[in-house]
Amino acid sequence: MSHVMTTYARLPVAFERGEGAWLWDTNGKRYLDALAGIAVCGVGHSHPKLTAVLREQIGRLIHTSNLYGITLQEELGDRLAAISGMDTVFFCNSGCEANEAAIKLARYYGHQKGIEAPAIVVMEKAFHGRTIATLSATGSRKVQAGFEPLVAGFVRVPFDDLAAVKRVAENNRSVVAVLVELIQGEGGINVCHSGYLNGLREICDAHQWLLMLDEVQSGTGRTGAWFAFQHSGVKPDVVTLAKGLGNGVPIGVCLAAAQAAKLFKPGSHGSTFGGNPLACAAALATLGIIEDEGLMKNAVEIGDFIRAGFGTRLAGQPGVREIRGMGLMIGIELVQPCGDLVQQALDAGLLINVTADNVIRLLPPLNFTREQAEQLLDMLTPLVLDFLSQQAAPQPAAQSA
Repeated sequence: MSHVMTTYARLPVAFERGEGAWLWDTNGKRYLDALAGIAVCGVGHSHPKLTAVLREQIGRLIHTSNLYGITLQEELGDRLAAISGMDTVFFCNSGCEANEAAIKLARYYGHQKGIEAPAIVVMEKAFHGRTIATLSATGSRKVQAGFEPLVAGFVRVPFDDLAAVKRVAENNRSVVAVLVELIQGEGGINVCHSGYLNGLREICDAHQWLLMLDEVQSGTGRTGAWFAFQHSGVKPDVVTLAKGLGNGVPIGVCLAAAQAAKLFKPGSHGSTFGGNPLACAAALATLGIIEDEGLMKNAVEIGDFIRAGFGTRLAGQPGVREIRGMGLMIGIELVQPCGDLVQQALDAGLLINVTADNVIRLLPPLNFTREQAEQLLDMLTPLVLDFLSQQAAPQPAAQSA
């Protein structure tokens, strides 16, 4: 009997080692990892440069706490500011903690403006975490159910709908910020249109709102740039980042610029483990590998190849609604729930995920090769086609008693 709480419906497999985009289970079976720990292991498993850095750091120092200066934290803060264009960084341990910091920043900002109950505009189908505040900001009743009462102070609108945000601006004087994913990961790899971020920036500027971007899943090079917002040229006020930053070592950050950068003072917020030497060493090494090995360019090239490959191989299939994404964030939306494909792929030696019930989500490591991309296409395509043919097959008539 396991004493681990059943918060996950775990698949019947456990892994004992990995190398690049490959994992081996406890029975020695090999799997192609097209999920990368849910967009975490961007430089793959057991990267030799990262492994060497972690071994050295563990032998030197793991943790001291934020009561003292942390040299590696200062170095990582400088690095993140340089690649993001932001001014200050708060270190924590996860994406939901980074989003909690952003929510607190927005509320603090609102109170300083004399707004008694500051509100934040959030999106339908969004996912920002599982703490009570981030759960409340999340746009999924399935995730929220059973945890009421939710935290007040969020105004929800449809994703990728500027007109809806403008209507809120006209009718709600308590709003102080917008919190949005430019690519909704858990929501189904939903990508906003090209002018959406520019439009949000204009609305925020007109009403003195903070523009806050959740790049927990889309950041760290996954879309072909360090951050998804960099494809537009728009600068946000707050950005959150986690998942791929430490390649598996837990770390999250909340970056702020301009007026948001200096809101927090000693005592405003904190984290015991946030930005400890081990986590910062992992993040610095990960960023270095992504840059040195040209993995952002690779993410674009391989991502385009994979989407085009599925577009060709699944062309004309009425059960396929859309193939979309950016870089190595890829979604294949079917017309019906397809969760069974996860186990079928596992049986075939392939790790994938299904989110939003009917979207096959692919998040391979950023160093996925052309050969591995072709293997992914060869392994997953027949599974999808077989699944669709079974769903389309006429069901036998019920036998009368």
